[in-house]
Amino acid sequence: MTTPNLQVRRATIDDLPRLVPLWQREDLPWEALEKRFKEFQVVEESGGELIGALGLQIIGTEGRLHSEVFAHHEQADRLRQLLWERTQVLAKNFGLVRIWCQFSTPFWNHCDLQYADGAVQAKLPVGFAGDPHPWRYVQLKEEVNAAVAIEKEFAAFRELEKQQTARLLQQAKLLKGFAGLLVLAVLVLVVFWLFAWFKARGHMAPR
Repeated sequence: MTTPNLQVRRATIDDLPRLVPLWQREDLPWEALEKRFKEFQVVEESGGELIGALGLQIIGTEGRLHSEVFAHHEQADRLRQLLWERTQVLAKNFGLVRIWCQFSTPFWNHCDLQYADGAVQAKLPVGFAGDPHPWRYVQLKEEVNAAVAIEKEFAAFRELEKQQTARLLQQAKLLKGFAGLLVLAVLVLVVFWLFAWFKARGHMAPR
């Protein structure tokens, strides 16, 4: 994703020297984040300066936004918009059901995020470490029950097996027909050869 003079992309190991100072400035656990740099999407200016970053941790079909940092706070909401658009593309690519976060800045009030009640929060992966702030989430698509998903996959597998069996039977039928024709052709050739042989012997017999 690009905008004039800005590029939003996945972080690489080469970005760490520029990411670490941003994490340190926000008192984030930079040593831990340094090992998870692949979770981050960054905003880079045409001159090469990293001016924003946002983490997206993924566990199964759940995603968690975390550790947003900006070089210039007056640009924060503009960069949040770019990073949020990028996040939605990634979420679709990974088939995420929900995105979670604990951000409280006003921008996130306009992103369809809801506060998680007890029933929804029970679906929060235990691997999403958080602080005491309330969890918010956005539902991206309907959640498919695991048993239903397995049944659908099994039904698709049975249909595929049925189609493969039908193809094999059709191929066997064709081969059987071809074999029958081949046998018939051989018999015709044998009869023709015998007829020619007896005819030739008749011509050679003494008169």
